[in-house]
Amino acid sequence: MSKMSPREVALQAEFDAFYTATASSDLLPRLHAEALGDACPSEVEAYSSCNWNLLGTALSRLRMRPGQLLADIGCGTGGVGLWLARALAVNLVGVDLSRTAVELAMARRSDFVPPERARFQVGTVRATGLSDQCAQGAICVDVVVGTAEWAATLQELHRILEPGSRAVLTRTVRAGSGTVWKPQAENAGFEIEDVCERPEEPQIWRSLYHLWISRERELRRALGDALADTLLKEAREVLPRLGRHRSSLVTLRRRAT
Repeated sequence: MSKMSPREVALQAEFDAFYTATASSDLLPRLHAEALGDACPSEVEAYSSCNWNLLGTALSRLRMRPGQLLADIGCGTGGVGLWLARALAVNLVGVDLSRTAVELAMARRSDFVPPERARFQVGTVRATGLSDQCAQGAICVDVVVGTAEWAATLQELHRILEPGSRAVLTRTVRAGSGTVWKPQAENAGFEIEDVCERPEEPQIWRSLYHLWISRERELRRALGDALADTLLKEAREVLPRLGRHRSSLVTLRRRAT
């Protein structure tokens, strides 16, 4: 893996602490399930806006054949990629910034697929450490990147995907901010095959943030003050802005030539 930026080093420490704390408590998965209701694919245990609609859409858009390789970039503890790998009968490689998340993903892979069909490694969205054109599909769910990182992420996805293969990514922008990501995707060598709006996504986070705030005592007891403070700060800062978010699930196809 290439040398990480100071921001990536700080994020790695933050996410390692997050996954270490959450590994010893089922509180956050339970709050996620409560926030999503029957739209929650509980088996996935994703700390994201992943719901049944997202999984179903990704399943249909990737169009992979059995035995091919799916890359889950920003995989966390691996649930989304593992669920898709099982459903599509494909192999999986997951990449995440957090060493702890990678260890947890490795430990749970046999819950979904034979262990030899899935592996996980430390890497970033701009430098996955994967080989050129090694994958026939890619998924990237709720990995927060800025404009510059988005361009680097697209370039990295283009590098690891075989020509003609697809990447399915979540993308959230401010309402009315335009679609600057579209020319970036095209410049990186992708065709924009599908854009599926996700009007339910802001409500998912709204419900979850309200649960975090209302269950502050439980958060502190289960996760400790430091992590609870981080989650509550996020909730209180992002909640007022959710009404200005516009979310979608984007399918990009690497040009065949």
